[in-house]
Amino acid sequence: MSYLTDKLRAPYREAQGEVTVPGQMLDDIVAANPERRTLLKNSFGLSMLSVFGASTLLTACGGDDDDDDTPANGGDGEGTPGGQPGEGGTTTPPGPDYSVTFKPLDDKIVADTVTVPEGYVAEVLYSAGDKCVIGSAGYAGIPQSYPATETQSGGQHDGMHFYALEGVDPNQGGLLVLNHEALDNATLDQSVEGLKTRLSNVGVSVIEIARGSDGAWAVKTDSRYNKRYTGNTVYNVSGPAKSVVGATVVGTLNNCSSGDTPWGTYLTCEETLNNYHYQAGDTGQPADEGYGWVVEIDPQNPDSTAVKRTAMGRFSHENTAYMLDENNRVAFYMGDDTTPGCIYKFVPTKPYDPANRANNMGLLDEGTLYAARFNDDGSGNWVELTVGKNNLTTGATDPGNFTQVATGTVITGTIVDFNTQADVLVNTQAAARVAGATLMDRPEWITVGVDKTVYCTLTNNGSRKRTSAANPRPNNSHGHIIRWHERGDSPLATTFEWDLLLLAGRDAADGVAPNLTGNVNGDTFSSPDGIRVDPKGRLWVQTDAGTGTSTTDFFGNNSMYYIDQKTGESKRFLVGPLGCEITGIAYTPDLTTFFINIQHPNQTWNTLRAGGGDARSATVVVRRTDGKPVGA
Repeated sequence: MSYLTDKLRAPYREAQGEVTVPGQMLDDIVAANPERRTLLKNSFGLSMLSVFGASTLLTACGGDDDDDDTPANGGDGEGTPGGQPGEGGTTTPPGPDYSVTFKPLDDKIVADTVTVPEGYVAEVLYSAGDKCVIGSAGYAGIPQSYPATETQSGGQHDGMHFYALEGVDPNQGGLLVLNHEALDNATLDQSVEGLKTRLSNVGVSVIEIARGSDGAWAVKTDSRYNKRYTGNTVYNVSGPAKSVVGATVVGTLNNCSSGDTPWGTYLTCEETLNNYHYQAGDTGQPADEGYGWVVEIDPQNPDSTAVKRTAMGRFSHENTAYMLDENNRVAFYMGDDTTPGCIYKFVPTKPYDPANRANNMGLLDEGTLYAARFNDDGSGNWVELTVGKNNLTTGATDPGNFTQVATGTVITGTIVDFNTQADVLVNTQAAARVAGATLMDRPEWITVGVDKTVYCTLTNNGSRKRTSAANPRPNNSHGHIIRWHERGDSPLATTFEWDLLLLAGRDAADGVAPNLTGNVNGDTFSSPDGIRVDPKGRLWVQTDAGTGTSTTDFFGNNSMYYIDQKTGESKRFLVGPLGCEITGIAYTPDLTTFFINIQHPNQTWNTLRAGGGDARSATVVVRRTDGKPVGA
């Protein structure tokens, strides 16, 4: 999430106020982290084809985006560089080496460009206002309004995923689907059709892309797959809360991060609980209940209608990440980007059907929603959010954000009636607090590793007053990363074990206060946000820290890092231009191309107007000039 989004939705939050009551409080600061475990070696994986859309070929169990069980060294899993002898005395030739060997970038880089290691290039692929749908004129430096804006790229590029296309080498071309979180205002003329213009700048882009003979990637502007889903588009509604929300909703909004499914659809996540794009004088503002959902899009079928899946709960969604087992049972993990917010898991009632894609299109409409409770002893459990269970009844008391007030403060509360499952789903944040889930320090992206370790970035919470082992720092300005293993590595588990991977923040040698000091081994950073384990088991983290000098003087511009999951060593891989957030991680199956999003740059990088003034969010392609895998 962009910190700018907080500003955009501030009036709505202020109008709601804060509700708190005593109960379920952890008053003592736990300074020590639970002992770290040795991570398990991966034993299951998905075929690479299943990751990128050929879901009927799915054969085993793995994670959301980590669906290959090849060891990270490209060898046999025991540290040898090549393959093992095969039948008849033959030897499998060695594959590419994915060992992380790039030279980390320097500290405190504040250049107004995208900086990558020696031997790499970062090329702009798709910017705010670029042509998307066939016939789009595209932004050329003059602010535009609706309807032109409805057919071109939205603004504030965020989460994304790459999908294979039938008959196309996925390392040479495919579909890139990406979110547009908020407005790139400088590209818009809001004096004409202001509301529709604003709403057309958010949502989702589906674009077909291809690699040229020179290695560079470009958008195929004549592709029938290219499509915009915007705040003006009509979406179907399904699941238990349809009775409250209605059969359709106009608009998907604040599309922050996202996720994919084993059957090759795209899950865009709404990080807003109301349509804050309406301004004074606008009429017909829709009900808040229409927003705050996971929306399923089928990029392979441009004629399909996207669906808001209400069974997965309504909150400030960040992304989704899935875990699949050998029986094709699946769980989807989700963070609520709220300060503070909870972590959720949704388990569909039925297994995924790898033999018939159509059978999975309603899979997200029935299932059980859980919220996580992180106990101080390193154990955890998933609290079921089902009406009639865990205090989710008529006359329940919502504890509110009690972690944000000092111990000893007299706290009142708010009565919430949970009469139906629709009530639980529409008011998921309150339901999680009532049920006793742990309020975390702004949980954002979640990823599932090849060994089924689940990671979540907790970006920051500078207002925390009451701490716990899982959130050990008051006034947590720099954030941390938590990880856990489900019991038996099962997506169906209701218990887990957790620990902290790292605390972000300043180096201990700086001598600052404990709440500002991290334990990062290597290149330090603040405010982890995007996170993903790639199919070779390599963990990548992106940051969304403040962009003022009080932050950049110590950390430089927002960046992307490789993190060693065993040692915690951090290596700075990419640094963004001035004023930006680094977000969005996608890649081709061979990992020779990474797609990264640069959100809200604010100086002259990627401008069209003479002298700047319209610095545009964009997707950039990062690749090695020698064609080898990124990061190696």
